[in-house]
Amino acid sequence: MGLPGAYGVPKWRLEYDGFAGGASLAVIVGYGTESLFSIFGTRQLADFPRCLPANLLYEESLRRDANLFHLLPYFHVSAYMEVMWNHFWTSGDRYLLTIALVVNEQSYLEKRMIQNQHYQNTILQTIAFKLHDLLSLNQILFPYYIASEAGDRQVTGLIGETLHRFGSLHERIMLGKRLYSLLFGHSDHLQGALSWAMDHPHTASRKDYWPHLFNDVNDSVPGAPYKKRMKDCQLKPGANRLYSPALHHVWRNVEHEEAEAGDWFDDWKVIAHFVKSEEEQASGPIVHDYCQTLDKVEHAAMAKTAIFE
Repeated sequence: MGLPGAYGVPKWRLEYDGFAGGASLAVIVGYGTESLFSIFGTRQLADFPRCLPANLLYEESLRRDANLFHLLPYFHVSAYMEVMWNHFWTSGDRYLLTIALVVNEQSYLEKRMIQNQHYQNTILQTIAFKLHDLLSLNQILFPYYIASEAGDRQVTGLIGETLHRFGSLHERIMLGKRLYSLLFGHSDHLQGALSWAMDHPHTASRKDYWPHLFNDVNDSVPGAPYKKRMKDCQLKPGANRLYSPALHHVWRNVEHEEAEAGDWFDDWKVIAHFVKSEEEQASGPIVHDYCQTLDKVEHAAMAKTAIFE
């Protein structure tokens, strides 16, 4: 048995970087990017200490040819995941385990963060966060190499999904299932994404996948009013590329508090998420929607210039 599909590729991240000198919709409405960055950072911190031990136990179980998942409770892994890992050990059902991991992560996030009054007040109930949802600004992208018949030129394509209703546990789980379907339901997507990731060290700059449009160096004249640079996801003649810095240039290392202990699992009805539905069908092509998002953010940058400068 190999590792389930979700562990077969590098873990892509949710992007949240402004461009055009840092201007974004969030800045215009007075919403701090620090708060939004913190919710994703805290989520990863809460998830990682529980996923890594399970993966290491699985690896050691394979080496010994013996089931070691009875040790999971010592690493504060949910009782729910202990059952699912044991099932995977006997069945080898990668899809079921991967969806179980999605449910586990999002359910923990739901109990520890989404239902937390602090995050409700500072992030989820703010006008800016709701506008991001209303305007469909939250997208998850998978760059990948598009298969070429000639085979002599590797073209980067984008697939992905738009996240709606972040505050809904059901919607987040459905998103995870669609992303799984998008990657692992299409061998050309999976192999293309793996090959692309191996060739491009991750910086978190959008220049990684669209260098024709983005640059990790700000070419703009400091203090100059922002003018529209794009049309149909192409730069206008003479326009500078949009600024999208590398992660380590704009975000310092952050020390988080230790993740809150406790098991989220208290309702067997969670198994309803394993039933396949039409909601799992991924749309795949994302370029048009993503270009619309960039256009909206660019208009937000122009509005910021007109209102505040």
